[in-house]
Amino acid sequence: MLAVTHSATLLGDKALPVTVEVNAGEKGDLKYALVGLADVAVKESLDRILSALSNTGFEKPRTHVTINLAPGDLRKEGIAFDLPIALGILAATGQLKSESLQDYLIAGELALSGQTRPVRGALSMTMLAAEKGITGVILPLESAEEACLVESAKVYAVESLAEAIRFLSGQIELAPLNSSRSPYLKKYLGKDAVDFSEVKGQANLRRAVEVAVAGGHNLLIMGPPGSGKSMISKRIPTILPAPSKTEYLEILGVHSAAGRTFSGENRSFCRPFRSPHHTISDVGLLGGGVIPGPGEISLAHNGVLFLDELPEFKRSALEVLRQPLEDGQVTISRSAAKITLPSRFMLVAAMNPCPCGYLGDPSRECRCSTPQIQKYRARVSGPLLDRIDIHIEAPAVRIGELQERSLGESSEAVRQRVEPCRRIQFERFRSFGSTCNAGMSQRLIREHCCLGEDEFKLLRNAMEELSLSARAYDRILKVSRTIADLAKTSKIQMPHLLEAIQYRNLDRSLFS
Repeated sequence: MLAVTHSATLLGDKALPVTVEVNAGEKGDLKYALVGLADVAVKESLDRILSALSNTGFEKPRTHVTINLAPGDLRKEGIAFDLPIALGILAATGQLKSESLQDYLIAGELALSGQTRPVRGALSMTMLAAEKGITGVILPLESAEEACLVESAKVYAVESLAEAIRFLSGQIELAPLNSSRSPYLKKYLGKDAVDFSEVKGQANLRRAVEVAVAGGHNLLIMGPPGSGKSMISKRIPTILPAPSKTEYLEILGVHSAAGRTFSGENRSFCRPFRSPHHTISDVGLLGGGVIPGPGEISLAHNGVLFLDELPEFKRSALEVLRQPLEDGQVTISRSAAKITLPSRFMLVAAMNPCPCGYLGDPSRECRCSTPQIQKYRARVSGPLLDRIDIHIEAPAVRIGELQERSLGESSEAVRQRVEPCRRIQFERFRSFGSTCNAGMSQRLIREHCCLGEDEFKLLRNAMEELSLSARAYDRILKVSRTIADLAKTSKIQMPHLLEAIQYRNLDRSLFS
């Protein structure tokens, strides 16, 4: 007897359809044949499935059983096929009476007891089901809570193989999960959450951070040790605007494909903040592996990637950032597969001015030689620096500022200025596929960054005196547009342009 159901496998952050066919009752010795280019994890599933069937009270097949995962030329990996194969075996041997098995996309790992366990990529699988017009999706509870955010699909949560059988056979009724009750929509606010009010001094740096977040611009902070570079950077998540539903589904889809969940990290409806150590490899940053998967730049999609001690990262690792920063996506080619992953993130980088960190500090003497300083700065290439919109110095904090008892401006106050600015940009670029000023194309720059005659002359003089590149020219215009949006003006004015130009002063003064 032949039984057929639907499942899916992951390729990067996308799900591809897989048809699970089970044929039982064939003549011959007792044997289980699993075909369809399955990897080791899928082949091992037969032992788990047979144990789960026995412990759930069902009989193992006593004839030759063939399990086919179609299409046969697509590599299948992971543990998501346990549940659909188990249900297919029961239907093929007549132990499950269900005519609706093909109406569902099913995925889930099985414990030996028959309990279900979560799987990677549940959100992507549910999006696939909605796209293919499949009636519903059956998933383990934790995966279903994530997947139910796709409102165009009906997601049913089952906690065991027995519960899935009773549901499919009509013995019990399950209501599809309501997306509004998903824990992933609850914003996490920890008791120990950091706040910008704890930052002492650094008014110029705080302003630059606000402009960067308001427009989604890349930011480089340079200053001596203890000036607050890392402290301020790690408080950026507290002023980030909440993602839209579409942006959040993109975020969750990448993290789900990587086997990570925000709920497991006590972070829910918010943007990601990734801070990898400087010893990270090229593959860890970009993504890849035998079966390509997301790296840190994709896990930071629609959020922030913070690189502390920027020159300490391997030169090759930094250079792989150039194309993703420009295109908002990264393509990874391996012998097993070729995938394209989203990587539209805000880069925040921090570094010292020299190896010892005290170059230019009025109270500490720099111990570095000129060749050491040049070698240290050369680790950050000009092309990468060109792709960073805002460069800002963070001077050492004076003792008087540290002893100041009054608190600075809170993160909530800053966020109340950032969010309206982001809404302006969202409405402006609604039909162009961008959400903030940093993502403007050449066409959009011409349309929304028009300058008056005086502003045009100022920018031309600045370009000549600072020897800036054409890419830096575009970055200045984009930052000027953001500063004007913060000021709630439709036209870029002289003060907006001057502030944007000063954020490029590091281009030649420190990297020449």
